[in-house]
Amino acid sequence: MGDPVTEYTARLQQQEQEIQSLSAEIESLKNPQNLNASARLEELREENNKLKYRLNILKRGLQEEMTHCSQAMLNINQRLQEVFGEAIRAACPELDNPPLVVAPNQQAKFGDYQCNSAMAMAQMLKAKGVKINPREIAEKIIQNLPDNELIQKTEIAGPGFINIHLKRQFVSKLLSNLLVNGVKPPPLASKKRVVVDFSSPNIAKEMHVGHLRSTIIGESMCRLFEFLGYDVLRLNHVGDWGTQFGMLIAHLQDKFPNYLSVSPPISDLQAFYKESKKRFDEDEDFKKRAYQCVVRLQSKEPDFIKGWNLICDVSRKEFQKIYDCLDITIIERGESYYQDMMTKVVKEFEDKGFVQLDEGRKIIFVPDHSVPLTVVKSDGGYTYDTSDLAALHNRLFDEKADIIIYVTDSGQAMHFQLFFAAAQMIGWYNPQVTRVEHAGFGVVLGEDKKKFKTRSGDTVRLMDLLEEGLKRSMDKLKEKERDKVLTPEELSKAQRSVAFGCIKYADLSHNRINDYVFSFDKMLDDRGNTAAYLLYAFTRIRSIARLANIDDATLRKAAETTEVLLDHDKEWKLGKCILRFPEILQKVLDDLLLHTLCDYLYELATTFTEFYDSCYCIEKDRQTGEVVKVNMWRMLLCDATALIMAKCFDILGINPVERM
Repeated sequence: MGDPVTEYTARLQQQEQEIQSLSAEIESLKNPQNLNASARLEELREENNKLKYRLNILKRGLQEEMTHCSQAMLNINQRLQEVFGEAIRAACPELDNPPLVVAPNQQAKFGDYQCNSAMAMAQMLKAKGVKINPREIAEKIIQNLPDNELIQKTEIAGPGFINIHLKRQFVSKLLSNLLVNGVKPPPLASKKRVVVDFSSPNIAKEMHVGHLRSTIIGESMCRLFEFLGYDVLRLNHVGDWGTQFGMLIAHLQDKFPNYLSVSPPISDLQAFYKESKKRFDEDEDFKKRAYQCVVRLQSKEPDFIKGWNLICDVSRKEFQKIYDCLDITIIERGESYYQDMMTKVVKEFEDKGFVQLDEGRKIIFVPDHSVPLTVVKSDGGYTYDTSDLAALHNRLFDEKADIIIYVTDSGQAMHFQLFFAAAQMIGWYNPQVTRVEHAGFGVVLGEDKKKFKTRSGDTVRLMDLLEEGLKRSMDKLKEKERDKVLTPEELSKAQRSVAFGCIKYADLSHNRINDYVFSFDKMLDDRGNTAAYLLYAFTRIRSIARLANIDDATLRKAAETTEVLLDHDKEWKLGKCILRFPEILQKVLDDLLLHTLCDYLYELATTFTEFYDSCYCIEKDRQTGEVVKVNMWRMLLCDATALIMAKCFDILGINPVERM
């Protein structure tokens, strides 16, 4: 997101200055003394009209920017950093890049946010030979705070912490803005192009539990970038090329000799793959034919391309079943897509003198790494290194990506370091300008803390896992007797929402860098930080207005006319928690760790529960149960909570339901 508030303020100031200078120019043109010749008069009039036209465009642009800024959610932390950044620079102009540390206060009694820069600044000054107490620096910072719209008061605590108290009126206005305009992300300084490479299964092999994490994490990252306004390309770098296709096509020719005219009924591609692999390992003649098939496929002979396409299509249909279950949108662009680009990429490295010969192989060494990349094998074939370099080149130069994220397991970290370093070495990108990153993740473990396998020791098929999730989800709903109150359609929706939501959330709520234990019992538990609990909490919040017979139109009207009061401690706590959403998104954008968003969602749900238990939203007659009073500002706090929770669910790829 950069620093949108600063960017927009600068742009607005620039436009205002230009408007003032244009206005002054127009005024000077109105003065007859300035017109010293009639020939010049027409020229000036024409210039005058052009200036007026430009002035109107600028005014309109200024208005649009101000409207957009006012509708978007404000990142309070970022705004405080601007205010304190200015004060710190004024307090200690002799320091280059003084530290700027503003964070939410961990203890509400001390304030809402805290600036902890004074201690580090004292250390910097000490290094320059100036001894000064951090509390004195904190005093100077407070004295230099510019006029602002959000700070009620500041206090110095301990060795030099500055506790910051926000204005309640300011927080109330931001909540009203959210309710009227919806959840709008802070404005982007520029719309960047983002490529996310995720999921990436292998053709002719089934998707297994190892593909689950890349698929879920990658989808969620794409949703985050899209919500923030980036232009996102979601790519599925499937393994659809290589020597294994020789044995698969040779086996296809033997098993279905008429495959060119009659589509072969391959229902179990996994079994088909195992059969061909067995023949490849045991039958020398078959092995030779398989290698010939590879050569003919790489020469793009039509019959072999057709066989290859048939095998790929069977796999695609199986992959799509999983993508449909998990609500994944992705464009397939496999290794085959980059085949014709590899020769050019190798030549570029050769022309610049980076390629060495090693026993017939062509290798590239990159700085600070002892292991080389192999770009051409001794038999003249290309490798994963070559196709990954070609893919990166394509994404940088053809797709013109500003940000490229690879979502794969951490075991491939060294491979990514090597080819990123090679791309920088040859000058394809500057990491200060273009963000190219490997978002690695740990493995999925079983409850025995070993790699997740079936009882027979096989890798767990992803489709089996999803079907098991559906079964367990329905069992849980029936155990809660939801089948007695929901229609069959509502029950089916709730089943899918809980099953797939729980599987996704269990993954995303763990730090992706760590391994995580897959446990249906834990993820379906409706207590604690689980999707089951959060989906139930969301449905409950949504039902509050419904049970009070307050429709959406009434809430929308109230949002425009009712002030959101924050007098009760729990109202204040909830209001601030709701408004931390933009700063949470900024943190996730910086480190791509989605568990931060999950932690925030859980904190929001539990903060709401505290509020709901302490503050009556609806007051009922104890005898009749009839609603006697609706505290509309509290209903608006319920609505604001639900709006943010819904957006969190959306980014995490979870589909909540109205009734559960």
